[in-house]
Amino acid sequence: MIIDAHHHVWDLSVRDQDWIRGTRMAPIRRTFGLDDLREQAAGAGLDGTVLVQTIPVPEETPEFLALAHDDDLVAGVVGWTDLTAPGVEDELRRLRELPGGDRLVGIRHPVQAEADPRWLLRAEVLRGLTAVARAGLVYDALVTADQLPMVIEAARAVPELTFVLDHLGKPPIADGARQPWADRIRALAALPNTVGKLSGVVTEADWADWTVADLRPFADTALDAFGPHRLMFGSDWPVCLLAAPYPRVLGAARELTDGLTAGERAAVFGGTAVRVYGLRA
Repeated sequence: MIIDAHHHVWDLSVRDQDWIRGTRMAPIRRTFGLDDLREQAAGAGLDGTVLVQTIPVPEETPEFLALAHDDDLVAGVVGWTDLTAPGVEDELRRLRELPGGDRLVGIRHPVQAEADPRWLLRAEVLRGLTAVARAGLVYDALVTADQLPMVIEAARAVPELTFVLDHLGKPPIADGARQPWADRIRALAALPNTVGKLSGVVTEADWADWTVADLRPFADTALDAFGPHRLMFGSDWPVCLLAAPYPRVLGAARELTDGLTAGERAAVFGGTAVRVYGLRA
């Protein structure tokens, strides 16, 4: 079984993606839908995917749930809701009652765009994270390497909530600098309610000239810290196209896990995502 635990879709005719700006981002400034992914999924032998939010607007999550309701390729949706809203519990309940609401598995907020270095630790955000846990969902943390200490504190503050670290916390792969990122990853992984996601690493490397060898020290650190049963593969398609086509991203992940046993690889490429997100296998 292979689960791609992290990908996106967007339709620019419905809503702009204001983060896709400039010459470097031009290759992905177009609409991407599930049909665009389907060919790649078939070639990779995917059994299912997790569709992840792109921008923090309330309309997007119901749209993603409707996609999941109509397409069995999407096994789960990590959506967005305003964690600071007083009625966050009611909103999560409403989302679960929508068509496809049974596919809602997690919530994410683009913390990487927040200027407050302690945003996750605000009282109203912690209340929202507690509501996410009570709803039986997980929280995907989209942060930069500099923001990892905040995630560590938040995971300690809400131990009943599972925190999934997207893109391994965006390590500075292009610079080759593992510290202090590596120490922070180990500190986060020491908490039992945390999971790592082997996703988005190719776009943290040199887009034009990366090799698996560039990625390996960072992947090895994550594997050593989390272990294969708390690490999951995600392509970050179509953002990954900035650095590599889908087959190369998947191939790199396979190379990075070539020292694992068959059972451990099965966890990274599917089992961990099924267990953590509660996907219907």
